[in-house]
Amino acid sequence: MADINTVKYRLAKTLALVPEGNVVSYGQLADLCGFPGRARMVGKCLKILGDTHNWHRVVRADGKIAFPKTSEQGIEQIARLRNEGVAIKSERVRIKDVGWQPDLYIILRELKY
Repeated sequence: MADINTVKYRLAKTLALVPEGNVVSYGQLADLCGFPGRARMVGKCLKILGDTHNWHRVVRADGKIAFPKTSEQGIEQIARLRNEGVAIKSERVRIKDVGWQPDLYIILRELKY
C-alpha cells in the first residue's frame, strides 16, 4: 500500500482533472488513482485534503450526494454542484449524464500511476 503522501498527491492531481459540471464516484476515483477497490480509503483521505480540492465532485456510485442533505457538507456539496450546472433530484445526480469519463489521453498522460 502506498504511503499517505502518495495517496494525497494522486487524489489531488486526479480531482484537479475532473471538469466543472462533472462528478466521479469514490470507486472510480480510487481506480483512476491506482487504488482499485479502495473507495473507502479515498473517502477518508478526502477529509485530510480539505476544502482546497474539488471534493464536491465526488459522489456515491449510485449518484447520491456523499453527505446527508441537511448536513453542512451536504448543503455545500449540493450548492457547489448546482452552481456548476449539475442537476440534482432527490439528493442524486445522474451519473449517466454528468459522470466523468476521462479520454485516453488523460489516462495515459496525466494519470500514469
